[in-house]
Amino acid sequence: MTSSVAPGMLKMSELAERSGVSAGTIKHYLREGVLGDEDGVVRTSRNMAYYPEDFVQRIQLVKRLQEERFMPLRVIRELISSDPDRAERLIELEDRILERAIETGEAARMSRKQVRETYDLPANVLGRLEEIGVLTPDSRGYEPDDVAIIEAISRFRAGGYEEALGFTVYDTLRYRDALAPLVAEEVAVLIERLAGQVEVDRAVEIIQSGAQPLRELIGAMHSKMLIAELRHQRRGQLG
Repeated sequence: MTSSVAPGMLKMSELAERSGVSAGTIKHYLREGVLGDEDGVVRTSRNMAYYPEDFVQRIQLVKRLQEERFMPLRVIRELISSDPDRAERLIELEDRILERAIETGEAARMSRKQVRETYDLPANVLGRLEEIGVLTPDSRGYEPDDVAIIEAISRFRAGGYEEALGFTVYDTLRYRDALAPLVAEEVAVLIERLAGQVEVDRAVEIIQSGAQPLRELIGAMHSKMLIAELRHQRRGQLG
């Protein structure tokens, strides 16, 4: 190693071994500019270069974003070039939120048999809700949010929202489609505001503590807007 190369710098072969990513893939990342600032790279000849040790973590992050989140390199490049450390915090926060959600869901999962015995909902209705992706049970049964949806639909039907009047499970798609962009924006805002601002565990607590108030907020705003729309339509009919 030449005297111009600081201790701890890694050759390409060492970088590949430490990161678990092939040299060919790393070279592709370098060509695409997804490893961020290369000011720390020392090139001792045309075919030899040494890389900072923190490139190991950066390469692993790029690989995770590709394989776990299916991000194209163009998006990864923009994310990492702005703030590599922040990008890593974003991923860590997302992972912890998902881990906590999975743990909570598994603990309160309800089997298909329990659902049939608990709720007065025909099997064909459950089947259609699964076909359209509103319910997503697995071999162990339904997660808590699925159960809440089943309970809500059961109460709708008990209150008179019957298929004979034109109310079907496909009405749920209207709400799902309307909520999809709102939820995507909400997740982006939460992650953006919390990542790096507070510790990961605290960020997860904040998000979890806001789940029920958010449901109540949405319910109250929906009720208020529903009444306002009915009044608006009545004025239109009378005017």
